[in-house]
Amino acid sequence: MLPLARALRSLAPAAVAREGPLLAWLSSARSASSAAAPPEYEMPSVTWGVIQGRKERLVSRVLALDFLRSAGVSDPAGELEAVELPSSLEVLQERLDFLLRLGLSTDDLSDYPLLLACSLRKNVIPVLSYLEKLGVTRARLAAFVRAYPACLHASVAVDLSPVVKALRGLDVDRQDIPRVLERYPDVLGLKPDGTISTSVAYLVGIVGVAPRDIGPMVTHYPFFLGMRVGTKIKPLCDYITSLGLPMRILARILEKRPYILGYDLEEMVKPNVEALLSFGIQKEALPLVIAQYPTILGLPLKAKLAAQQYFFNLKLQIDPDGFARAVEKLPQLVSLNQNVILKPVEFLRGRGISNEDVARMVVRCPQLLLQRIELMKNSLYFFKSEMKRPMSELLEYPEYFTYSLESRIKPRYMRVTSKGIRCSLDWFLNCSDLRFEERMRGDFIEGDAPGPSFTMGGKLQMPGSQLVSDDDNEDTDDEVLYRRTVML
Repeated sequence: MLPLARALRSLAPAAVAREGPLLAWLSSARSASSAAAPPEYEMPSVTWGVIQGRKERLVSRVLALDFLRSAGVSDPAGELEAVELPSSLEVLQERLDFLLRLGLSTDDLSDYPLLLACSLRKNVIPVLSYLEKLGVTRARLAAFVRAYPACLHASVAVDLSPVVKALRGLDVDRQDIPRVLERYPDVLGLKPDGTISTSVAYLVGIVGVAPRDIGPMVTHYPFFLGMRVGTKIKPLCDYITSLGLPMRILARILEKRPYILGYDLEEMVKPNVEALLSFGIQKEALPLVIAQYPTILGLPLKAKLAAQQYFFNLKLQIDPDGFARAVEKLPQLVSLNQNVILKPVEFLRGRGISNEDVARMVVRCPQLLLQRIELMKNSLYFFKSEMKRPMSELLEYPEYFTYSLESRIKPRYMRVTSKGIRCSLDWFLNCSDLRFEERMRGDFIEGDAPGPSFTMGGKLQMPGSQLVSDDDNEDTDDEVLYRRTVML
């Protein structure tokens, strides 16, 4: 054994150089611990010790477990009973010291004692070196191992590298790989040709998610890669589309908010839909509510709706039915801070508008509650000083406050005034630029037919389902619904 030990010692410096800084840690610890030992015991931990019989192995295991207990590492589930431990306490001490220097505690090792069954040279150091190479900082290695200790049992070439290559194949940027791994370390335990490929294939092939958006989805919410299609993804998508939301709109939503795939269908999504219905939201309005505010499916919604409904009734004098109509038009109301809601309401009341009129304005156009007071002041000043119109028009068309004063209200009003046209606010504001130009070129003013209904942030719905858009393109109903979403 002595010639072999000397040969191994002579190769140690070269091995350290090849393995990198992590092995230097191990080498320095071994040198310190072996300085006082007799030369014949200065063997690196590349060997497990002498070949032992059954009795000797039992004795060695008892000694190893007693050593770990004395070091503060417990094994309540008896996991170490079924694995092979080194016969040398020196090797076991070496592993323990290394893991503690890494940043793990004895409590962490007690939670997952199988870490002490991992060879430093064959498992721990190659895996940690690979993670560092990918961009996981050394300061984060302990947290990474704590979150997914099974990674130290893996083979870099067989288990880890194929997963990283699969992530790159999904268009995850190289610099985002550490972020993905740190957010979801368990992804290293998935099979690229198993759960990962199945989930991606369903989202792209069935739901209609654009392949180019899979990479950003993985970066922002990698957890869906580990979700089973049959028990998690498909039932959720089927239920949401059964409410009337087109599949292609659901695909667009998932591209921007993949975390929706993590909502529990039975415990979260279905109860929230039932809560919306119970508070007066019309069933036919559910698709638009979800399209505008998909996060509403994952909120503690019943409590939020109850609190906001009570607040609207108490402070804004809006009854439950009016509250439901407002939520249909602006579902973000359920999460809007009550102090934010009160500011525009108090501004309007302070200008002499009665509580009843303010309530009607809010129900007709709940987007008023999102406006900045400074902008509302400027718009109101222009309305009174330049336009000199009666306040009754403003009460009938509160959407006036949602338009930009400089880019829409002023220039269009000047055009209308220059042509001597007397018209309603709705007529010259609630239309696309193209339609406005057509009206300015017209020889007569359209009759008193109702103008396009207001939906903030998207297309305008004309009576008779005639669509008005800036480019006047023919779009499908799905595209109209998607463009009517409100992005906050």
